[in-house]
This record gives sequence, C-alpha cells and structure tokens, in this order.
Amino acid sequence: MRELTIGKNDAGQRLDRFVAKSLPLLPPALLQKYIRIKRIKCNGQRCQRDQRLVVGDVLQLYINDEFFDQPREDNLFLTLFQPRLDILYEDENLLLLDKRPGLVVHADETEKVNTLINHIQAYLYQKREWNPRWENAFTPALCNRIDRNTGGIVIAAKNAETLRIINDKIREREITKKYLCVVLGTMTPPQGELSCFLLKDEGKKEVSVYHRPVPGGKSAVTLYRTLARKGELSLMEAELLTGRTHQIRASFADAGHPLLGDGKYGRGDVNRRYGETRQALYSYFLRFDFPTEAGLLSYLRGRTFRVEKVPFAEKYFPGTSWEK
Repeated sequence: MRELTIGKNDAGQRLDRFVAKSLPLLPPALLQKYIRIKRIKCNGQRCQRDQRLVVGDVLQLYINDEFFDQPREDNLFLTLFQPRLDILYEDENLLLLDKRPGLVVHADETEKVNTLINHIQAYLYQKREWNPRWENAFTPALCNRIDRNTGGIVIAAKNAETLRIINDKIREREITKKYLCVVLGTMTPPQGELSCFLLKDEGKKEVSVYHRPVPGGKSAVTLYRTLARKGELSLMEAELLTGRTHQIRASFADAGHPLLGDGKYGRGDVNRRYGETRQALYSYFLRFDFPTEAGLLSYLRGRTFRVEKVPFAEKYFPGTSWEK
C-alpha cells in the first residue's frame, strides 16, 4: 500500500483524474474498478471517482508497485487492461498465436502500446505467470516475426530456455513454416522453387532481388505450389527454406506474380480494383520437426498446427481444401 497526500496544487481535482495522472501506467478501466472495490481509499474511507480532493486528503492506494513506475517502452504492457490474443496453443513453455493482419509485433515509430508482444506480456502478467519484478533479465519474447500486414502463426517463449531452443531450431531449419498467398497470374510451372539473393535497404524498408551473389545480399529459397486458380488470381502455398525480410513478397513479384494487395512490391491498379490494402499473405502452418535433440521441448516433436481461418482464401477461393 502506498499513500499520496494532496497538496494545494492538487486540490480541486476529481479523484479519478488525479490518480490517472499520478499513475499513467494504470489502465482507466482498472482504475475505476479499484475505486469500486475499495483498493483506492480517501482518508481511509470508501471514495467516489468524481469527488473533489482537498488539501490534506490522504489517498491509500492498494495497487501493485509496478504501476507506480514511470512509463517506458518495456512496461507499457501494463496499460493493456484487456489483452487480445488468438491463442492456437499454450503450455508452460510457449504460446502459438494467430496474429491478425494490421497488428505490429514490436513497437515501431507508429505504435508503442498496441503491439503483439505487449498483449502477450499483459496476458501473462494478468495470469500471474510472469512479472518483470520477479526477473533479473528475461521477458516473454517472440521467436519469429511477421510483417504488420501479414497474419498468421507467431511463437512466443515464456522462458529463456524455450527461447534458446526455438531460436536454435529456426536457425537449423528444424521448424517447417508454410504460408498461403494470392498472386496475380498463373505460376509456371505450377509447383517449384524460387531462389534469389535479397539485399535489404534499411532506409526504404524494402529489399531488392538479385540472381547472383551481391555484397550484403542473403540467399533466399522459397518452395511453392499452386492450390487453386480463379480468373487472374492464384492461391499459392509457399514454404520458407530461409527466413528473409519480405522473402515471399519480393520473390513472387520478381517472378512476375506479385501478391494481391501488396503496396510495396505489387500492382497498385490491381490492388485498387479489388479494394485490397494489405498483402494477401498468411502464415497458416507450423510443424515442429525436431530431428535432433530438443531438450525440454521434445514433447513437441512432430506436432503440427494450422490456423482455422484465412480471410482472403475464403473470400477469393471458397471451398478450397487448403487445410491439407
């Protein structure tokens, strides 16, 4: 419990507004709840959220210590009173999440609070599975990332050992990841491999495609197969053998078949005609292959996970059996 004494510069304010300014990390809905259940008192008595404070009032705050910290990028998860997650699978070591398109995974220049990692940390904090004050260094972390406008499966580690193992398995290509995408035109052949070198431009936040080694370029290999065709569109499955920035988007565009809705590598005229503002790309399939030792995650060997719905696949290719 902490106490705040009202001075002359604080007098006259509504109680809830004063507490909100004093504890910016405390979510507004939680603040109102704490007043209602008497975890916030004034002079030892039950208080009303709209009562006016006077000089000498003493507020008793029965609130977790972390809410008294100053806002920083690493504690903004506290402001999320109702974390929103679509959980495909959860155990004591990890979470598999179906990230919705439009949500960033980590804070960037456009969004600091409403990020996937903040929702994860808020979820685990509220479940009392994790608290930053219990740890010296570790925080729940993402093992893989996908673009803001791409949806699909993301792995989150609840402990440091899981994070280490999953990162090792991704690096050693012991986890199979497959995507669904809609491209323009018909791929020839209908099944094959796209191989190239990708050079990232950090300033433009895009990659250039080369078909020979270039300084700073990284090899990129994508397997693909055609699942369905309808008019000028094709529903494709893409499997990453490497995990490069914008690999699928840039590789298909380079092959002459950009993704529908892709504003960076696609065709603006076609995207506008279909009314699509996000690339039709979804990480829909994950398999833990684990041909080598996996430590505390050995129980996941051979497990396969799929998302239940891919909106653009259902929109443009209803009835297609892409789940197999």
